[in-house]
Amino acid sequence: MLHIVACIKQVPDTKIIKMNPKTNTMDRASAPAILNPYDAHAVEEAVRLKKRYGGLVSVLTMGPPPAVKAIKKCIEIGADEGYMISDRAFAGADTLATSYALTKALEKISKIHPIDLIICGKMTIDGDTGQVGPGIARRLDIPPLTSVKKVVEVNEKERYMVIHRKLEDGYEVIKSPLPCLLAVEKEINKVPYSPLPNMMKAARYKPIIWAVADLEDIDRTQLGLKGSPTIVSKVWAPPKPQGGTILDGTNDQQVQQLLDIVLEKKELFQ
Repeated sequence: MLHIVACIKQVPDTKIIKMNPKTNTMDRASAPAILNPYDAHAVEEAVRLKKRYGGLVSVLTMGPPPAVKAIKKCIEIGADEGYMISDRAFAGADTLATSYALTKALEKISKIHPIDLIICGKMTIDGDTGQVGPGIARRLDIPPLTSVKKVVEVNEKERYMVIHRKLEDGYEVIKSPLPCLLAVEKEINKVPYSPLPNMMKAARYKPIIWAVADLEDIDRTQLGLKGSPTIVSKVWAPPKPQGGTILDGTNDQQVQQLLDIVLEKKELFQ
């Protein structure tokens, strides 16, 4: 049975979120928490593969108790099972500590159902690093396939899959052994509205929640702030772009004004 695990994250809606001008930090209370959009496409692709080949779709997230809502959204999309690791020891984790914690959870899930494929979104909209997926793949010693725009084939019997990977000037076709990890682009699919039965199932669904003590062979020094060698020293909103200069007068006068501006900024054209 093909078992696909989608790693997801609950994030603040960056279209609405505001910055605190005094602390230069994101005011997370100013925006609702949503399922990371890239991860929604990852879950949708996992569900589509399940429909093509049969199998089981699980989702995994790390976060505080309210992140259960993101798992419920994945159940609406069509996932079968949800797992969450939630503990104060995970707080403040950067991408290195996050990938470590998720890897330990994946190792435990694999003992329940062996994992054939891991799918992540290309990145999260609150961090924009794209590092967690490849970090998980590196820790599990499986191939990381990034910027995936299409899954062509999954051959569970012969243990390989074929994908199209997005490039700046086209795409490349990659054949990879299973298990492997995909980091997908939004263009891989369109996430449709959830059918009513899925929504009803999601409303009642209770995910499996693990604390640090439930994970095996865990090194607490690699979790949370202790396991995070990077920090965000400052966050600020970019300045609003200034309006352009309006040239007045006759055509000759406007040409002269434009030449004066170009000559004044000539160092930009050297």
